[in-house]
Amino acid sequence: MAEDAFTEHRPLLFTIAYEMLGSAADAEDVLQESYLRWSAVDPEEVEHPRAYLVRVVTRQALNHRRAVRARREDYVGTWLPEPIRTAPDVSDDAVLAESVSMAMLLVLETLNPTERAVFVLHDVFGYTHGEIAASIGRNEAAVRQIAHRARRHVHARRRRFAPDSAASREVVRRFLHAAATGEVQTLMDLLAPDAVQLSDGGGKAVAARRPLTGRADIARFVLRVLRSTTEDTRIEYATYNGMPAARFVTGAALDWLVAFEVHDGRITGLYGVRNPDKLHRAEHVLPLDRGGRRPR
Repeated sequence: MAEDAFTEHRPLLFTIAYEMLGSAADAEDVLQESYLRWSAVDPEEVEHPRAYLVRVVTRQALNHRRAVRARREDYVGTWLPEPIRTAPDVSDDAVLAESVSMAMLLVLETLNPTERAVFVLHDVFGYTHGEIAASIGRNEAAVRQIAHRARRHVHARRRRFAPDSAASREVVRRFLHAAATGEVQTLMDLLAPDAVQLSDGGGKAVAARRPLTGRADIARFVLRVLRSTTEDTRIEYATYNGMPAARFVTGAALDWLVAFEVHDGRITGLYGVRNPDKLHRAEHVLPLDRGGRRPR
């Protein structure tokens, strides 16, 4: 049945759409549109359902990406990808974990839609240039050039990445404990000298409008934020985008979410999402899949 094939490959299709769009909501829209197209064909006439579905999702994601470009340009404050809750074992696949990390998704935002599709499909999911050419409607030679250009761009801008681990989660716990108890020196020691902090309120929640860099400015900001929380606010630890994260929950409501980059025992990046539109799907773990392939 068509539904069975789509359900079987849904984690793979969602992962591709999410990495091309940086939004779980948009990825779900793409999957819904793709399913409607899939349900309109006779599955008996499709020799390789997974390959067919990947092509459909890729094309729909490209169309969707071009359509939302203006929305991104008009965004209030810093735009961050919509965080997705991932299983702790996502770190077992280092390529997958890095590909959905906040830092990598922000780098992918600087590519044009076609470059992003080619990079994601080739370097993350391991599809050949010929397979990608069939998905995006370009010839293989053009895809090779696009892949080379996109890879050079990404490698020049990618940040150091270490997957979520027990050690990195302990660093985050010590950091937040130091912030809550006012241990400024410990807070500073746990931040890398070149640390970066980004906040996304989308104009709907209070957040820093500009990136913060350096230990002193970030430490002051974190202390100020934690002092503004109420006694009813509790901190829950989880894994988001393959990174250790802290959920700040008041009552039953998730107020904000911070994902942390940790490298060599120090925090190099903090990504705080407060825009309520991006927290609707933050409760449940979303299964991710690279389809059993390895990048060439």
